[in-house]
Amino acid sequence: MCGRYRLSRRKQIIEEYFSNVSGEDDWTPRYNIAPTQPVPVIRQNPKEPIRKLSLMRWGLIPSWAKDLSIGAQTINARAETAATKPAFRDPLTSRRCLIPADGFYEWQRRGKAKQPYCFEVNDGELFAFAGVWDRWRDPSGQWIKSCSILTTTPNAVTSSVHDRMPVILDPDCYDLWLDPGMHDMRAVSDMLKPYDARMMRCYPVSTRINYVANDDEACSAPVELTETQAGLF
Repeated sequence: MCGRYRLSRRKQIIEEYFSNVSGEDDWTPRYNIAPTQPVPVIRQNPKEPIRKLSLMRWGLIPSWAKDLSIGAQTINARAETAATKPAFRDPLTSRRCLIPADGFYEWQRRGKAKQPYCFEVNDGELFAFAGVWDRWRDPSGQWIKSCSILTTTPNAVTSSVHDRMPVILDPDCYDLWLDPGMHDMRAVSDMLKPYDARMMRCYPVSTRINYVANDDEACSAPVELTETQAGLF
């Protein structure tokens, strides 16, 4: 799964990197993004060749949900089954999005201990998770937009720490993934594959990342494992 990630770039850099993107919502660099928090999402305007950057709640709330509590269980969608799950079926068909990031975290368990690791593309460059989104109207009539990150089987870099990894899209796939008129589920499925392990790296980070209140550069700074820890992991 993917339960925490990092987006340490300013809004202007995000807009420049993903090309032809604009949006009114602002963004402050974050190092410990957690479920239910607002996150930047990029969508394609169905009528114009313009990409919109806006904030959405992380944890997809289907349009038919009775309340928003379901969002805590839908932060991720399994690539293998998303097309058949009621919460994700329609969004995968017509409400796909890019979720920008420059790192994500996973925990390796050994007995009672859990060591967090940060995963990056190359040397920490920007990338995009494959995401889906939906809108839900709360009891007061307000619309809440929310999103989920798709996950897949791990590559050689992530498999030593976790049995799943988020889908990181190849930049060449961005246009097709965002195209709201593209409903070929076979083509969609072909994009939901493990990212090239040769372009990724990982390193251990401090357990500060375990606490949502901690949100600074130190959360993703590399740490040296002690001999005891190295023996465990």
